[in-house]
Amino acid sequence: MSYTTNSSFIFQPKFAVSKSIKMIQINKIYINGEFVSPRGTETFNLIDPTTNQKTGEVTLGNKEDIKAAIAAAKEAFKAFSKTTKEERIDFLRKLHETVSKREEELVSVMVSEYGGTLQFCRMSVQNAISAFTNTIELVESFDFETTIGHSKLRFESLGVVGIITPWNASNGFICTKLATAIAAGCTAVIKPSEMSARQTQIITECFHEAGLPKGVFNIVNGLGNVVGTEITAHPDVAKISFTGSTVTGKAIAKGAVDTMKRVTLELGGKSPNIILEDADLTTAIPMAVFGAYMNNGQACIAPTRLLVPEDQLEEVNRLAIEAVKNVKVGNPNEEDTLVGPMVSAKQYDRVQSYIQLGQSEGATLLAGGEGKPEGLENGNFVKATIFTNVRNNMRIAQEEIFGPVLSIIPYKNEEEAVSIANDTTYGLAAYISSSDKEHAERIAAQIDAGRICINGFAHDPKAPFGGFKQSGIGREYGVFGLEAYLEPKAILG
Repeated sequence: MSYTTNSSFIFQPKFAVSKSIKMIQINKIYINGEFVSPRGTETFNLIDPTTNQKTGEVTLGNKEDIKAAIAAAKEAFKAFSKTTKEERIDFLRKLHETVSKREEELVSVMVSEYGGTLQFCRMSVQNAISAFTNTIELVESFDFETTIGHSKLRFESLGVVGIITPWNASNGFICTKLATAIAAGCTAVIKPSEMSARQTQIITECFHEAGLPKGVFNIVNGLGNVVGTEITAHPDVAKISFTGSTVTGKAIAKGAVDTMKRVTLELGGKSPNIILEDADLTTAIPMAVFGAYMNNGQACIAPTRLLVPEDQLEEVNRLAIEAVKNVKVGNPNEEDTLVGPMVSAKQYDRVQSYIQLGQSEGATLLAGGEGKPEGLENGNFVKATIFTNVRNNMRIAQEEIFGPVLSIIPYKNEEEAVSIANDTTYGLAAYISSSDKEHAERIAAQIDAGRICINGFAHDPKAPFGGFKQSGIGREYGVFGLEAYLEPKAILG
């Protein structure tokens, strides 16, 4: 069937800058193809993490706002679920075009609002843009109707999808999840982090310009215990795709079961980085240090447990000290900055508490430590910190710190290395360094993690992404991610 896109919108900016106080005021949400004023009246302060100065406010949606968004998505699903593969691909192309046009602005706002470094934000925005082209390629080769055994198998659109995203790569998560939903013929209600409101503003404008049918996507800024809770409980939401903390993921899973929602949960991590005996330490250790600090250390896949041979610990410590000297903590707008500020003062305090804890637990502080780097006292900056002689039962080795803190853990033999790597409640990612790829792959086969990288850091948009154990349920990306938005129906006889 053909489907007419909603191309008659009159563009309405979602935020305005007050001339008197020069504060950003984000006071619109997006429901049923329009920027509308929320019924909610509560506001949330936007704080620059580099200076801790207030830059604006976002008005938050309430329970009635998200109900209206869900109703719009439910109505749109009736027709959108019947669109053809070709029509969905066309929508994805339009989204790719409109997001691509504002790449530089998306990077700039992510750096200033979130405090991510230029290096990371460029990569994150590129991932957001490529989500649409990767999904197009996937849909082109996917059979929504096939034969299995003696039966016809149809993959049918699941329904309204609730998309809930965190602050550490907000638009990347939104684009990846929405692209998959559209590919599957689903409609969506999106609750981004209220801390990412400026980033959300721009991506919403991009989506609006693409001219998708009314109600196919709806975006409501709001608190998790209000908007997120309603998405979880509402009977008209068929699936939730959530990225965030394990604690919140568990609450969503418990709430979703009452209406038997499908869930995809990408949660926390405490990823091991195993340096094997035959690894080149001069390459592996600097890479391990820099990797632990990816996205200012605020990354669920960051390799924050560095497992090294016990008889090489002294050399590892020396190389780690040399490597951390080349880690610049500072202004995220500067090209050579590797670690910017924590996203908030609350997150800064959390990381500081773990640095204090590591010392009280008896770990050896090799670099960094408590307090802010000299000259960066106004922002949420944490020193690039390394602990060594860490035991895996210490809290700094077991709990997700979400900051630039690396723990070096010695092991006696490979059997113990595997045991230490798997001795965690998490299982999102793992890393292995070796001069022998087959050797590394034999170890990888024994590690409980959803993704394992050998000799470096890599991303494959066709490979499944998700975690073992308390790192989540389900997978994203590729065929595995698409099928999570579809219901298989077998027709026999």
